[in-house]
Amino acid sequence: MRELVRTNNAVLITAIEALLKSAEIPHVVLDQHMSVLEGSLGILPRRILVHDEHHDGARQLLEDAGLTHELRPAPAGAPSDLTDDAVLGGRLRLKQKRKGHRVGHDAILLAAATDAVPGDSVADLGAGWGAAGLAVAMRVPDVNVTLVEIDPELSAIATENIVRNGFAERASAVTLDLSDHPDVFAAAGLALDSFDRVLMNPPFNDASRQNVSPDAGRRMAHVAPHDLLVQWIDAASRLLHSAGTLTMIWRAEALAEVLRALEPAFGGIVVLPVHGREGQPAIRVIVRASKGARTPLAVMPGLLLNDAAGKPTAEAEEILRDAQPLKFGG
Repeated sequence: MRELVRTNNAVLITAIEALLKSAEIPHVVLDQHMSVLEGSLGILPRRILVHDEHHDGARQLLEDAGLTHELRPAPAGAPSDLTDDAVLGGRLRLKQKRKGHRVGHDAILLAAATDAVPGDSVADLGAGWGAAGLAVAMRVPDVNVTLVEIDPELSAIATENIVRNGFAERASAVTLDLSDHPDVFAAAGLALDSFDRVLMNPPFNDASRQNVSPDAGRRMAHVAPHDLLVQWIDAASRLLHSAGTLTMIWRAEALAEVLRALEPAFGGIVVLPVHGREGQPAIRVIVRASKGARTPLAVMPGLLLNDAAGKPTAEAEEILRDAQPLKFGG
């Protein structure tokens, strides 16, 4: 095991333990009883240790929480640029870059909302490390998943994630710009009108209204050019056959942008708001649409991630930890 933090701050110990538990990272706290043995009042530090395979992920978790200054020095030798992380209660393991965009709830919610069935052909656009597409592959047996990513480095990592999770026979990653000509899609093995399901989590932050990350990878994953949404939905329309469905996640306050972009090619639109906390406005919308359908728009009861006290709801836990499908009407 490796030492992660050493401190005599009992409040900090409790906070870090809560972070590690929420991320399902096993850990131990040593020296908790030393103050009693030595007759001190919490003067002697306590140590939090994690197993070697969880060390990188635990360090990243604390860095993301603003606790970098509390971490013990990194082990000797050049640190890996990648972390090895468990999602869906450990059912899926993903390598991802230590810095930049990281897998979060959006990818898992998107996968849970994708209505794939055994035998379907599924495309995950802007797949990154492959979290959403591989979560679909994990949940639904016998689906064939294609991870489409513009960044060759991320595609290579996604390919590694495919192999290490045992999906090599029914998943693949391709490097492709979604604005490319249809001939480029075909050359990459993505035939037009051939997919049953497309899922996507496009960059959706507006650079003119929100702070832009200085990290290039995070910026590409989060910030959308003005015409990007139309390009992605057009690509989804080209890939889906006549009865195919698109599932996507977007920021809630910009739902109107999604509805406008979907209108030319899609109908049967079903919207599910996602609320971060009870009593608060929705922070995300998950949208499902059917190619060529003309049935009216439907807005479903929202998904609540946390109650008023900030505790995860049972439904959220089932989706995010237990890999259950999202109960999506329509």
